[in-house]
Amino acid sequence: MSTKISPDLTANCAGIVTPNPFWLASAPPTNSGDQIMRAFDAGWGGAVWKTLGQPIQNVSSRFGGLHYRGTRGIGFNNIELITDRPLETNLREIAEVKRRYPKHGVIVSLMVETREEWKDLIKRSIDAGADGLELNFGCPHGMCERGMGSAVGQEPRLNETITAWAAEYSTVPVLVKLTPNVDDIVPHGIAAKRGGADGVSLINTIKSIIGVNIDRMVPEPRVASRSTNGGYCGPAVKPIALHMVGALAREESFGLPISGIGGISNWRDAVEFILLGASSVQVCTEVMLRGYRVVEDMIEGLTEYMREHGFERLDQMIGRAVPGFSEWGDLDLNYETVAKIDPVSCIGCQACVVACHDGAHQCIHPPKEGRVPVVDESECVGCNLCQIVCPVPGCITMAEVDNGFEPATWNEFCAGEATLRPKKGVHE
Repeated sequence: MSTKISPDLTANCAGIVTPNPFWLASAPPTNSGDQIMRAFDAGWGGAVWKTLGQPIQNVSSRFGGLHYRGTRGIGFNNIELITDRPLETNLREIAEVKRRYPKHGVIVSLMVETREEWKDLIKRSIDAGADGLELNFGCPHGMCERGMGSAVGQEPRLNETITAWAAEYSTVPVLVKLTPNVDDIVPHGIAAKRGGADGVSLINTIKSIIGVNIDRMVPEPRVASRSTNGGYCGPAVKPIALHMVGALAREESFGLPISGIGGISNWRDAVEFILLGASSVQVCTEVMLRGYRVVEDMIEGLTEYMREHGFERLDQMIGRAVPGFSEWGDLDLNYETVAKIDPVSCIGCQACVVACHDGAHQCIHPPKEGRVPVVDESECVGCNLCQIVCPVPGCITMAEVDNGFEPATWNEFCAGEATLRPKKGVHE
């Protein structure tokens, strides 16, 4: 029997305490009380209720998928709006969920227009049992044309003003859901802080057109003979989400808790968000594609990761990767790596040769005999492309080179304080 202490996965995001950091994002999987209770039974720690607001009418069709070379979808698009279910029904179900699952987090997403509407809906949501509120300032379609959603999220002044209303009327933590459809996320996070937010969640979906039906000559998803831009999500948006989460986490003047969202498909994705500063993580697309039980592997994977790395509590790992996120001018230009090909595991496909010659720096060449390509280390710049295209895990590694030069950044070089190593990969 193992004597290792089991890590504590309890999450505290802006004062919202949940059994673990895995929350369902506000979306179709959180459209009803029955769904959320089944999700909690499956292991989810919290759920953000599908956005409440004034009654709307949704369209048909609503969803679109992006597939790459016949693989499982990597991107997802939706043109669905907020809940189309009666407000009273939602509030009644919120109360029932909290009664039956008092230790789980129920966060209610809200989107209305006027100050009085915000005041009324905030009170009614809290009276129903909401543990926290999420202000939807991110929806990039339908609602923004009405002056809500991303129309608010893209304007720091409106963000701050409406957040201040919510902070004034709320007795539970307020999260502001930020839109990624901006040039720089930091001013928008700071605006939420000025308004009195207890934390932020990001990213919401990215304005997009998922594709075009080339026979009907209409964008997808098609509604009769037309379509519109929708919100892009799924694994393909994860790099954008990580960047924005990290940008806020490293901003000294920000300092609020973050609920990370965007392309989280497994426990590794969740760990990356947590290491870059997220106190909780929200999942939508993966659940839509595979169901609530995906959380089982996420919980198991996070638990094992924490155990292997000596983390007893979640807060010990939050933001551990933030110090490693810097500006380009602060990177060590004298750090050097070269590609090494394992002759045992190499299958001789020559994918690295093609990629290097046509897309990189022409330093990997076909073998003169045998199957293993030859790396010209004098020309290799360590770009990693060969490793990326190699179909055999671990066959190509990037080995550090001891070149005798002290670490040096571009900023130090420009200030005359450092010497740079000679360039490689510059062909005569």
